[in-house]
Amino acid sequence: MTPENFIIAKAAEAVKALYGADVDTSLLQVQVTRKEFEGDYTLVVFPLLKVSHASPDNTGKALGDYFVANFPEIAAFNVVKGFLNISFSQVYWNNVFASIVAVEDYGQHEPTGKTIMVEFSSPNTNKPLHLGHIRNNLLGWSVSQLLAANGHDVMRVNLVNDRGIHICKSMLAWKKLGGGETPASSGKKGDHLVGDYYVKFNNLYVAEVKELMAKGMSEDEAKKEAPSLKEAQDMLFRWENNDPEVRALWEMMNGWVYEGFGQTYKNLGISFDRTYYESQTYLFGKALVQKGLDMGIFERQADNSVWCDLTSDGLDRKLLLRGDGTSVYMTQDLGTAEQRFAEYSLDEHIYVVGNEQNYHFQVLKLILGKLGFDWADSIYHLSYGMVELPEGKMKSREGTVVDADDLMEQMYNTAKETSLELGKLDGMDEKEQDELFRMLSLGAMKYFILKVDPRKTMLFDPKESIDFNGNTGPFIQYTHARIQSILRKAAEKGLSFGAADVCPESALSAKEIRIIKILSNFPDKIAEAGAAHSPALVANYAYELAKEFNQYYHDTPILREEDQALLKYRLVLIEKIAKVLVKAMGILGIDLPYRM
Repeated sequence: MTPENFIIAKAAEAVKALYGADVDTSLLQVQVTRKEFEGDYTLVVFPLLKVSHASPDNTGKALGDYFVANFPEIAAFNVVKGFLNISFSQVYWNNVFASIVAVEDYGQHEPTGKTIMVEFSSPNTNKPLHLGHIRNNLLGWSVSQLLAANGHDVMRVNLVNDRGIHICKSMLAWKKLGGGETPASSGKKGDHLVGDYYVKFNNLYVAEVKELMAKGMSEDEAKKEAPSLKEAQDMLFRWENNDPEVRALWEMMNGWVYEGFGQTYKNLGISFDRTYYESQTYLFGKALVQKGLDMGIFERQADNSVWCDLTSDGLDRKLLLRGDGTSVYMTQDLGTAEQRFAEYSLDEHIYVVGNEQNYHFQVLKLILGKLGFDWADSIYHLSYGMVELPEGKMKSREGTVVDADDLMEQMYNTAKETSLELGKLDGMDEKEQDELFRMLSLGAMKYFILKVDPRKTMLFDPKESIDFNGNTGPFIQYTHARIQSILRKAAEKGLSFGAADVCPESALSAKEIRIIKILSNFPDKIAEAGAAHSPALVANYAYELAKEFNQYYHDTPILREEDQALLKYRLVLIEKIAKVLVKAMGILGIDLPYRM
């Protein structure tokens, strides 16, 4: 029972005893006591004046006197202008902690029976994953974990954008300039190799545009008439018409990319329950376009292109099929949405996509609604802000992105350098050190990104993220290792402890009560974060708990405590802190070391 519900229940008992009246508990309001007043929680007295027939202060005092006299969980009270500020006793907090200890997977909510699909990553097969993709992957994975912690059945899916004009650009550049280069011959990861040719296409295209402009063509005309672009467009047309040569080149280069992606996902600790491919799903959308034409909500133009006019909805006209019959992203998303809801009977579908696509998903929901799908409102776009570096924005086609693989390698080296400088290796062998460096580097990167509200644009600073002090992943990781060190020393002393060591009579310090309060908030924090689709709330909760433990550790000589009952209580307390940190950071996809 939450503190709020406990107070409401006791208030109803008190009103019945004092005034002989039943009270509608839905009218009672309880809130955390404001910092400037003494107390833990505050009951608003005004809704009770109709039954007390007394002033707010006298009603509050009568209730407070009854609470203290009849409920051992309540130690004291004060009344301020009709607000009853209640201070819980140590009996109450010990009972709360005993209930926390009794739950092994504390924070995990009961099953809801609700099925939610989360689509994230969704890379293009013309380039490797970069820093922007990292935020997408980490958000998608963490939100999936968060929803699972809230009791939902979650499906993590990836839609690989493996066809389209951008893919053909890399293919065309390799065909023209590659000279048969392969990942094996170059020693490059396949996704990096293909990404290099995407940049080379852009360089070729820019040069052609300049040449055409020098011959008197306007910039807009030159961009449309550049030979390389026309060749790429022709290649896409041939792909959609199953040209054997184009399809063979596409399969070979995509195969290189998939192998590279797989390695990056593994290094990030990311996996999917199912992977969809645009090359297999875009035709579903074409069938829906025909349905929309038959219903009269889409219209075909003279050039054979198909559009949906949304001007009456305050939007614009949306292209659904080009004049040559080729698909656009909207075509695919319409089809895959229908397929997924039909196949899995989803209660909700979450798309983790950057905020530059806000309009796209607004249109997607609107068109699906017009097509008669009642589940259209069950689509949710988790729109997140871009990631920038201290040196500015990144552009894939110009080759100015920070590749995910390169960033992870940089983070590993920084974690290694920092750990060696601080001497946090505790006699580890080379293999253990390598595992620790990887754990710290991923923890630093993931935490730094996930602690920021998803909707905000963020600046990622690798050096700042690896700090062992402050609101960082390594700080929380080191906190966990410190707790495990204490627990190991306790075991070496032959100390055994468990739930039975938590009893109502235990004497608690103010810091211990503060920690129990924070622990008691964990399930509600998971629920709040799940409703907001924001892992940042869990990240910052973990930091608050870790920070509180470190202050407690600094002031409390845990293992030097002579009172054996109190010593064991404290060991139970810090063990639970460690378990909650593991649960919270696990939601973020971050592992915690047992020694450093």
